[in-house]
Amino acid sequence: MKIGIIGAGNIGGNLTRRLTALGHDVSVANSRGPQTLTALAEETGATPVPAEEAANGAEVVVVTVPLKAVPDLPKGFLDGAAENVAVIDTNNYYPGRDGRIDAILDGLTESRWVARQIGHTVIKAFNGTYAQDILDRPRPSGAPDRLALPVSGDDEAAKRVVRALIDDLGFDTVDAGTLDESWRQQPGTPVYGLREGVDGIEKGLAEASPERTGDFKG
Repeated sequence: MKIGIIGAGNIGGNLTRRLTALGHDVSVANSRGPQTLTALAEETGATPVPAEEAANGAEVVVVTVPLKAVPDLPKGFLDGAAENVAVIDTNNYYPGRDGRIDAILDGLTESRWVARQIGHTVIKAFNGTYAQDILDRPRPSGAPDRLALPVSGDDEAAKRVVRALIDDLGFDTVDAGTLDESWRQQPGTPVYGLREGVDGIEKGLAEASPERTGDFKG
């Protein structure tokens, strides 16, 4: 599968490592330019590209940049993607880092906000995943210690693609509903950073509250 990754930090870098190891054709970009990704490219075999080219031909695009940087992504960066591209949003809103975003503080889910910024619906996944777990915690299907990840989104076909990809990476998934329900996996909720299997993730999702708490209130 052709996959574009925009953002080469902890999550983006480790997804690049795992997805290339699984045989996927990965293009990776960051805000500083492909010349800064030489080491990652040499390590993984991924192709470093400018951000405006990362989605070209891609069936899956991963947007994994700080939330405040989402509006600065190149305009039309998805124009060259495959027709039914699945866009994964791994982002979280941290008011101390990202500044005040009134729409989110007023109740809009973080991934719904991202979708509006980029003009394309998204699938929310990996936002509460420890980056090192992507490398260290893959398990075969059925393993008793296999971790599960919540996945939210409105596009059911795209959600199936993303859930299958996560299974390929070595993790189970739980359907956490639509983007309007994706508050259940935002920072401060029971499943955020939770290392559990399907039953634990389902329980955490059920116990979530839409009220933002603590440092996540803004």
